[in-house]
Amino acid sequence: MPNANEDNPTALSQVQRRAVSELLRVSPVADDLACRFQQAGFSLALVGGSVRDALLGRLGNDLDFTTDARPEDVLKIVRPWADSVWEVGIAFGTVGSQKVARVGDAVQRFEIEITTYRSEAYDRTSRKPEVSYGDSIEEDLVRRDFTVNAMAVALPEKEFIDPHGGLEDLAARMLRTPGAPEDSFSDDPLRMLRAARFAAQLDFEVAPEVVTAMKGMAERIEIVSAERIRDEFNKLILSPHARKGLSLLVDTGLAEHFLPELPALRLESDEHHRHKDVYEHSLTVLAQAIDLEEGGPDLVLRLAALLHDIGKPRTRRFETDGRVSFHHHEVVGAKMTKKRLTALKYSNDMVKDISRLVELHLRFHGYGTGEWTDSAVRRYVRDAGPLLDRLHKLTRSDCTTRNKRKAVALSRAYDGLEERIAQLKEQEELDSIRPDLDGNQIMEILGVGPGPVVGQAYKALLELRLENGPMEHEAAVAALKEWWATQA
Repeated sequence: MPNANEDNPTALSQVQRRAVSELLRVSPVADDLACRFQQAGFSLALVGGSVRDALLGRLGNDLDFTTDARPEDVLKIVRPWADSVWEVGIAFGTVGSQKVARVGDAVQRFEIEITTYRSEAYDRTSRKPEVSYGDSIEEDLVRRDFTVNAMAVALPEKEFIDPHGGLEDLAARMLRTPGAPEDSFSDDPLRMLRAARFAAQLDFEVAPEVVTAMKGMAERIEIVSAERIRDEFNKLILSPHARKGLSLLVDTGLAEHFLPELPALRLESDEHHRHKDVYEHSLTVLAQAIDLEEGGPDLVLRLAALLHDIGKPRTRRFETDGRVSFHHHEVVGAKMTKKRLTALKYSNDMVKDISRLVELHLRFHGYGTGEWTDSAVRRYVRDAGPLLDRLHKLTRSDCTTRNKRKAVALSRAYDGLEERIAQLKEQEELDSIRPDLDGNQIMEILGVGPGPVVGQAYKALLELRLENGPMEHEAAVAALKEWWATQA
């Protein structure tokens, strides 16, 4: 692979050495596939994110290729070679496949996508790209989103192709577009969101002219489908530097068009009505929640942390004593969260869980700083249900005070709550709190059939269970009869 730029030979040579090492690792698969394309009279090149990641020393087993072969020709070449083939993206010129191969001493599974040279562009109203095929790799690369993704390695020769200075931008950790950013974002407005996502994933800076174009064309994102925006946003918020990407979305005005609740958190404060910067607080809560994650990024927790205070702008009140209040912002915020996430086509389960966490994020503070009673602990666990562990993390993350004494006191108070939960879990089945009598027993004891009264009785017994803990059977029967007598 020849050096593409001599301005910074040390940085670039290090980048290229990493790339050579990564490419040698996947050569048994990539070269074998390339030879099959050559024999059929076509060319094949590793391209885009795969080349970028190889240069960064982080190439995985998901490989992207580009070719002059049309999709029907790609299928003819790949089907006899791959272990499985899928055509989900064939309308856009992409054929997917899976190949299991021995690399060194290990057997590895590769996910491979092969895309015909193409260009895609939106008209002013369409949500779907119009695909047309190209005849050269140079034509294909100029239509790529960013220069760091507009590099290719022709196979099996290992010829490095970099017509737009992507290697130099990679060494500088800079995101630029191959041509004018306005043209790139007009072709596919989602690329503006991808700029923020790559900034968050790779910790890259975005070139000033790209930021300017994002600001000027932000409203163009509205022609992109909610599903594509959601998927790109998920990648951003699951990135190591999510705050960086989110700040870019807000600063350029992009967030205003698909998540307006986020920039709305930038509440004005004057010298008479001071309050914490809700926007900065929310980003800090997100960062602190990320620090508490176990076993990898948690999309539900991260979205709940980001959105937990979105009800504050609608509930802000200036009190007569100069304070600012946000009464019931957690309830309002839960409804807003449900509406926004539904509009972005999140699954029903995710909408339900994230909205519930937003609704519950203040529950801990509602119990004050006193000793937790058994009843309070039971209700807290019951209301959180399977979200209890995430609620622990969200509540702890929500402490952003600079007052060290207050922060320590809150941390100790929550430590105490978790200890109380652990103690009660040893004594009771807190994770599945139910009344001491089930529906069938209630009907038998009261001599009634199915109907609303059974549900009312069940709820009354559940309240007793939460308040007093487990009851012996005879005591539960007596309590049920006592309740029934009050219903006459």
